[in-house]
Amino acid sequence: MPVCPICPKQCKLQEGQTGFCHARACINGVIVPINYGKITSIALDPIEKKPLYHFFPKSHILSVGSFGCNLRCPFCQNYQISMANMQTAAYRTIAPYELVDLALKLAHQPLGNIGVAFTYNEPFISYEYVRDCAILLHQAGLKTVLVTNGHINLPPLQDLLPLIDAMNIDLKGFTQEYYDYVGGNLECVKQTIAAAYDKCHVEVTTLIVPTKNDRADDMEKQAKWLASLSAEIPLHISRYFPRYKSTIAMTPIEKMYELQMVAQKYLHNVHLGNC
Repeated sequence: MPVCPICPKQCKLQEGQTGFCHARACINGVIVPINYGKITSIALDPIEKKPLYHFFPKSHILSVGSFGCNLRCPFCQNYQISMANMQTAAYRTIAPYELVDLALKLAHQPLGNIGVAFTYNEPFISYEYVRDCAILLHQAGLKTVLVTNGHINLPPLQDLLPLIDAMNIDLKGFTQEYYDYVGGNLECVKQTIAAAYDKCHVEVTTLIVPTKNDRADDMEKQAKWLASLSAEIPLHISRYFPRYKSTIAMTPIEKMYELQMVAQKYLHNVHLGNC
């Protein structure tokens, strides 16, 4: 039975079966991305919205997303597409060359465009599409950006990294207990951050959910670990609001400032989001 090589879930799929992420399936004995080129969301965004504050600031980037995700965050902001599947997602198909043509056209418009950001849902589950687009984007002199939860196995990550210019990686929290809550693996994400930092521009985002990952000592451990890679890694501490299945009250603004001060003991660039 084929095993999906992309993420730590390592789904074993029978013929015709779809994996946990809703985006990869076993077809003719091979696991393939059934969301290949199926775009649910597309927009020209400020680069700061990714968020990337230290990568071509004040520029714009064509942002695209598909459907599916390999986590199950109860508070997901984009659950309409991340929790969707082939039957429930509304999409249009855009081939890699068509996406790059659009990116090039936008580059010559007044706002400009530096490339393509794969975002909105988890881009690594669209691995082959991201790879194929990134090759063409680099040939066209454009940038490839990923906004990701970081859940990818090391071999496919290492193969893809030479094609990636920047990543914003969600570090959901800094305990495995919290990653159990969202359906992930802390050590995998740390591995992704460390590997990516050696190859491309990296910024990190942590959404602060009250009573779940808002302890100052956990933020201290997280900031200290990031600083062990480099104190220059930007950290975005983002304010949570109730969404999807989560009814926890929004993060108190005082907590945001407290955690920012903790992280600033170790990191030079700590930004607050959604405040």
